[in-house]
Amino acid sequence: MGTIPSEETIDRMENILNIASDSTRLKILYSIMGEEKNVSQIVEEVGASQSLISHQLSILKKANLVRVRKDGHKAYYIVADDHVNSLLNVVYEHVNEK
Repeated sequence: MGTIPSEETIDRMENILNIASDSTRLKILYSIMGEEKNVSQIVEEVGASQSLISHQLSILKKANLVRVRKDGHKAYYIVADDHVNSLLNVVYEHVNEK
């Protein structure tokens, strides 16, 4: 049997999983895995409004799930690190197990 993490760690884990559990946010994360994209590109790929995408990106950024790079008037987003990629991959593999 494993050791239960501290309450603080459990709370932080719960927060990340809650944030990642939104279908629009999941689509955004998949859209920017391994490739920087601006809001317009994400809007086109995800098929949601610009205001919804911007709002969801703000939530993902606050949770440190995405990074942003500003270039003039445009902001480019990408998944924050390999941990986020791993989390998405593990969940994907789990739900597609036979």
